[in-house]
Amino acid sequence: MKTTIDRMVACVVLALLAACGGGGGGAGSSDTVAGSSASQPTVPPESVPASSPTAAASIPAASSNPVVSRDPSALPVANAAANVVPVVVAPGAWGVRDYPMVSVTVCAPQSNATKNCSTIDNVLLDTESFGLRLFASAVPAATLATFTPQLHAATGVPLVECGIFGSGYSWGTVRNADIRLSAEVAQAVPIQLMSDPSLLQSAPTDCQQNTALSGPSVFGANGILGVGVSRRDCGQQCANAAVDGFYYTCNGAMCSAVAVPLNQQVANPVQFFSTDNNGVVVELPPVAADGAQSVSGALVFGIDTQPNNMLSGSGAVVLTTNSYGDFNGTYEGTTFGGSAFIDSGSTDLYFNDPNIAMNGLLFYIPSSTVSRSVTISGYNLTSAVIEFNIGNASSLLATGNFAFDDIGHYLSFQFDLGLPFFFGRHVYYGIADAPSGNGTTGPYVAFTSS
Repeated sequence: MKTTIDRMVACVVLALLAACGGGGGGAGSSDTVAGSSASQPTVPPESVPASSPTAAASIPAASSNPVVSRDPSALPVANAAANVVPVVVAPGAWGVRDYPMVSVTVCAPQSNATKNCSTIDNVLLDTESFGLRLFASAVPAATLATFTPQLHAATGVPLVECGIFGSGYSWGTVRNADIRLSAEVAQAVPIQLMSDPSLLQSAPTDCQQNTALSGPSVFGANGILGVGVSRRDCGQQCANAAVDGFYYTCNGAMCSAVAVPLNQQVANPVQFFSTDNNGVVVELPPVAADGAQSVSGALVFGIDTQPNNMLSGSGAVVLTTNSYGDFNGTYEGTTFGGSAFIDSGSTDLYFNDPNIAMNGLLFYIPSSTVSRSVTISGYNLTSAVIEFNIGNASSLLATGNFAFDDIGHYLSFQFDLGLPFFFGRHVYYGIADAPSGNGTTGPYVAFTSS
């Protein structure tokens, strides 16, 4: 799930129609697939926003192409450790397929996560966005009242942020909160409080893209935990100048874009942990060809910092990326320069293949399961051939299951390995400028399949 800056809130595709990865149309309030018994939120928010102010650099040709099996078998670590948070893919409160949910505890800032704390369940785990975003309605009033607003230095008024997605937008204030995930604590982290009732102004025109993502019932989750490779959701470009579609201050009915220093921007909380702060590992078990009703996995903090998060010596494929976690992909003769990515916030495998039958909602519906492969490569010239299966989406959704590793959807201009890629794998995200014991410094994405 990604946002305007280049997929700000990673490609969260909630409904059955939305396209992910940086554009993708919105959908109406009744998106369904024939045979699906799962109710869906009214709008399919996408983690990959529609545009980016920074163009991705081209990636050189890679030097080797190991083949990665379409049948991964890695199992999650036990989730009782101090650096592990459970991840659940299940029907949940809003019945969204392939939606990995975690629980996040938020507290009064600068309290070491000990005062006025509340645990927010059903928060989407998103590896292609950066920072915590919660709907105000999901935070109990006593906790919400302690979140101090970030103020614009020149005017002293609260900072406001817009998040633009392929199918809609979020609008809310920027506040400070302490965040606790398992035993890990990040203090005074800027977060976005979406649909904050204290924000009386409407989003400016340059923010209002498609439908307003106004609450959990529309979005399908109480918020988003963005733990991708970047430290801030916009970065230096928003620190250097005002960028439409990001940070604003409001005066009367008018809201104007403003530049915001790095330390006031919505931030990836992992970097602020006292330990285990150089990245994360997402681990989900394999599922059967027709999916599973629910699965349990793990979000592990740190890379090469504990016995349960070792990348060094694992034999993983390691791809260095651009600052958004993107790399190169080649599929059926088409190369996506800097426009391929592995995204837990995308519900499907998104790509363009005119040789696979589609239904009216652009889901792939082959008469029998088909096998395909994509070559991916990083800026470090490491590459791999990823084999995968695509089943009939109508038949899969008719099972009533919610976790699928072979559901595909049309997308014309990017290659998005969404949550189906994660089943049976350990997927690592190294934070920018943070070293790991394997000798790689972020940003990078890595994975093992056994």
